[in-house]
Amino acid sequence: MRRLLPLLAVLSLVAAAAAQTATWTIDPAHSTAAFTVRHMMINNVRGEFSKTTGTLQLDPKDITKSTVEASIDAATVNTRVEARDADLRSANFFDVAKYPILSFKSTKVEQVAPGKLRVTGDLTMHGVTRPVVLDVDGPSPAIKDPWGNTRIGLSASTKINRKDWGLMYNKLLESGGMVVSEEVAIDLELEFVQKAPAPSKGN
Repeated sequence: MRRLLPLLAVLSLVAAAAAQTATWTIDPAHSTAAFTVRHMMINNVRGEFSKTTGTLQLDPKDITKSTVEASIDAATVNTRVEARDADLRSANFFDVAKYPILSFKSTKVEQVAPGKLRVTGDLTMHGVTRPVVLDVDGPSPAIKDPWGNTRIGLSASTKINRKDWGLMYNKLLESGGMVVSEEVAIDLELEFVQKAPAPSKGN
């Protein structure tokens, strides 16, 4: 019995840790991954990806121990112009036939203020993986939807230089500027869902 006590103590700690951390999945129907670039140095053009999936391991007692992973289907890019979207899917830009997925995996979560996080992670795009830092608002307080699911939401933003991920294509203007800016602003609106646990069965 004495030998069992340390083992039971370890199992209790594992169970307690598991109870503290909850797994949430991105709801693609209510989430958006959007981007903004300057066109010909005079106007902003916006687009988005319509299919984002992923999971959040949320530790409510210590938010810095939380982790998040997300994947975006590059072929779902949409700027409301069919010819431009086809160009973005081509080898000129995302090359979706060769690199169909954009992914993010967090490496560090920092609490910078109430309701404000700084999430560092690795962004893989166009076959290149580089670190990025997301400024995050949230997560929101949890709510129950009419179907018994628990939901939370958050917003995140960052800016990147697309050339750092090998998206090099461009044309120069006579004025010396570029047709498409190298800097890309990224804005994420993510809704996560955790289904209600199944009711326990009595003996």
